[in-house]
Amino acid sequence: MDKRKQALEDKKHLHQFGYAQELLRDMGGFSNFAISFSIISILTGAVSLYGHGLTYGGPGIMGFGWTLVALFVLLIATSMAELASAIPTAGALYHWAAILGNQRWGWYTAWINLIGQIGIVAGIDYSCALFADPLLAGAFGYSSTETTTLLVFGIILLLHGILNHVGIRMVARLNDFSAWYHIAVVAVLVISLAFFTKNSLQPIEYLFQLGQTFSDKPYALAFLIGLLQAQWTFTGYDASAHTIEETVNPRVRAAWGIFTSVAFSFVFGFIMLAVVTLSIQDAAAASGASNAFIYVISQALGGTFGNVVLWLVTLAMWFCGLSSVTSFSRMMYAFSRDKGMPGSSHWAQISRKYRTPAKAIWLAVVLSFALALFDYIVKSVNPDTSYTTLAFLTAVSVVGLYVSYGIPIFLKLRAEAKGVFLPKHYGPWNLGSWSKPVNAISLLWIVFISVIMVIPPNENALYALIGMFVLLLVMDFGYYKRHFAGPQAALATSQEEIRRREAEFDM
Repeated sequence: MDKRKQALEDKKHLHQFGYAQELLRDMGGFSNFAISFSIISILTGAVSLYGHGLTYGGPGIMGFGWTLVALFVLLIATSMAELASAIPTAGALYHWAAILGNQRWGWYTAWINLIGQIGIVAGIDYSCALFADPLLAGAFGYSSTETTTLLVFGIILLLHGILNHVGIRMVARLNDFSAWYHIAVVAVLVISLAFFTKNSLQPIEYLFQLGQTFSDKPYALAFLIGLLQAQWTFTGYDASAHTIEETVNPRVRAAWGIFTSVAFSFVFGFIMLAVVTLSIQDAAAASGASNAFIYVISQALGGTFGNVVLWLVTLAMWFCGLSSVTSFSRMMYAFSRDKGMPGSSHWAQISRKYRTPAKAIWLAVVLSFALALFDYIVKSVNPDTSYTTLAFLTAVSVVGLYVSYGIPIFLKLRAEAKGVFLPKHYGPWNLGSWSKPVNAISLLWIVFISVIMVIPPNENALYALIGMFVLLLVMDFGYYKRHFAGPQAALATSQEEIRRREAEFDM
């Protein structure tokens, strides 16, 4: 099928769900994969929380923990890919839940996902700032503090907002470059540590050494807490679904984008973590450093060479944050066009010049900065807190995102049991007879990690999530009942209205 015919077919599928083609559909399969691969970013999650994993789970968390989490996440990714193929709209999780359940299920899924999206954008760009600020401090001669890190974080968010505002074509090209860049930097890192390290590498058995923790927790519990490193890394792959209305042939390409982004991240991430961990000479010293990854690289490669590698890693984090703002803003745009948020008329506006949801982009930037600023203020009032800002932000994002992943998977199983969701409703990408058992195992893992991610020492993430859910309940009574009618798919928007909306952008 040529590109024009495919575009007409994609538009037809979108019309069936009550939506006009307002966003520019220009992303190919690789670009769709690239945005999720860039948000997963093994050079962000696995690197920024390397110290967290090492402190709690020791070297064994890198070998066993990474693999354990990745295998379960692959099951979740396949479950989500199935739904993306069946319901190809930018609302993604929110639309899946509303169609398979009802509008209230959709409402809560959207808001819970939004909470996770705030956490992931803040966590990614704060990770970038944590690496960039010490490097900038060394170059310009100032002292790196939590205040300077927050300022660098704000500048990074600002740059991501500007680039996303300018246009999807530029961001798509940068995402394509980012995917190759991530692979190239991992290769540089692995080759450097394998052949140019100042010390000999540990034996391979070291990577799977269990029983060592540098925390005050029993090892079994410490190992589970350390899984936050891998679990946070494998978040954000729903971006392939959020950009589905900008992807050509999305029922196939977006589904593969979700699955392959997790699969490739698993493989390349394992190779990277293996070499980094085997280059450790003193695990206790590394776990006690302010940034364990920087410590290990500096000890293994020396000052100048080590700094070059760290700058390469920091730039990868910057690309990851750029993609995450794209995904977050598309989720808010899709929710707002259905009047799901206060001020929806603003957040659903599309820039005529750039064909991007400009106001939603800037709201994503402001909310992400506000979450980190809230944590900064709390720690200023109570400086004796033992948790880190990054652990707080990442735990919020993991629980928020994975609960929102789990709701439509649960609703699909329920709809199948009721005979509402039938084989004819599947898209071209599906699991067939494996669907139900894979969905069920995915749900069990989501429940398990949602508890593990908020137990002490990360209980502040639990308090923040409880506060957000309480606010959500208040909004249920104050906004939902009066303003939210549900997704357009449930409202049967007329074809005339759809064509009128599309014509506004064709002028």
